[in-house]
Amino acid sequence: MRAVVDLRSDTLTKPTPAMHAAMAAAEVGDEQLREDPTVNALQERAARLLGHEAALFLPTATMANQIALRVLTRRGGELIAEERTHVLVYESGGAALNSGLITRGLPGIAGRLTPEQLDDAVAAADVPLQPVELVVLEQTHRSSGGRVWPLDDLAAVAARAREHGLAVHLDGARLFNASVASGIPAAEYGRLADTVTVCFSKGLGCPLGAVLAGPAETIERAWVEKFRFGGAMRQAGIVAATALHALEYHVERLAEDHARARRLAEHLADAGLPVDPEATETNFVAIPVDDVPGSLERLADEGVLLSDLKPGWLRAVTYLGVEDDDVEQAGTLIPRALGALVRA
Repeated sequence: MRAVVDLRSDTLTKPTPAMHAAMAAAEVGDEQLREDPTVNALQERAARLLGHEAALFLPTATMANQIALRVLTRRGGELIAEERTHVLVYESGGAALNSGLITRGLPGIAGRLTPEQLDDAVAAADVPLQPVELVVLEQTHRSSGGRVWPLDDLAAVAARAREHGLAVHLDGARLFNASVASGIPAAEYGRLADTVTVCFSKGLGCPLGAVLAGPAETIERAWVEKFRFGGAMRQAGIVAATALHALEYHVERLAEDHARARRLAEHLADAGLPVDPEATETNFVAIPVDDVPGSLERLADEGVLLSDLKPGWLRAVTYLGVEDDDVEQAGTLIPRALGALVRA
């Protein structure tokens, strides 16, 4: 039976044997009482790596994002983000439900906003009744195909937000992908924002977990919200140990995922698909198609699994567990399956 190549998402990573060993050896305590030494060690290390004073370990990056919105804003305010940013599209209306925020999505190029767009958005706001409270930036930007915000561009938008008195949250679920791709330390991106999220269960290969980093006072308030969101845990060091292991051994290897994605993009372009290898900056390959559901069905029939990126586009994602042979196989199967279903 032919093996299926599964490139749907980097959330499909599984703990390595070394991670299992780290879990088994983890020293644990009651995390809810702040007595788990492995969780505490992870929070201290993550804060340093992200350029902040403190960090908080959480079950998911979505929870981390939602807690950031809660502690940085007031109910009835407005959140601004690029229109396909994760917090607007993939968090089930959490900004409104959890924090009472009105959201405004702005069109971006490669997932990026400009300082001038912030100027216009603030000028258009009804300040007495609906003040703009927060700007959310996403690095890497999922729906643009894992694109990397250049540091100077990100800094310019964050600086303009400050001029307008706005808080800045960086959804850095794949921030280490951006760091490895650009050669810029994650802290250089992280310190631009009031708070920053990083996810461990994507390219870093952990079974679950995320951190929210920021100033100590902000993270102390986030700790209270962690209870309210149901995110307080007990012997969480078993999971935190996998994150510490990933920070030690799995960050630099993200370059392997990026190289495989680039190779796949080149294979698809050589086969005549309208894929731009230059736009494959990290571990996503973006493929335009006329029929997303039909394309996914035909791909599955051929033995390769992809997922949707945004309307009219598919994504193929490389990650820990995808090998060179998988890339070669996908490079043959995807053009065969898509045929006339791609958009020129």
